[in-house]
Amino acid sequence: MKLTQEQELYQKIVQRAWEDAQYKKELMANPLAAIEKLTGIKLNIPSDTKIVVNDQTDASKVYINIPIEPNMDDVELNEEQLEAVAGGEGKYYEIIKLPPTFPGGCFPYDK
Repeated sequence: MKLTQEQELYQKIVQRAWEDAQYKKELMANPLAAIEKLTGIKLNIPSDTKIVVNDQTDASKVYINIPIEPNMDDVELNEEQLEAVAGGEGKYYEIIKLPPTFPGGCFPYDK
């Protein structure tokens, strides 16, 4: 499976933080500047948006991040999804986000 640009960027940031304690400190103190310094890319995020970095490297804890609730009014299903819903067939997958100690950070499971 090919990673998206966002996944590749996330992977690069996390890997660097694991390997470089000073970078991890910079990332925690000023995420935007640390990410831009690492990538050489100026990130264009809205001025009212804040990047929050939490150190979740304590193996004795499991962290659960609660994302923003999606606006279901803007969701459109593709043909395959529509057929599955209409026919009542197919598998239902849910994505579970795991702590960064798990490869990939998330996995699908059958429900």
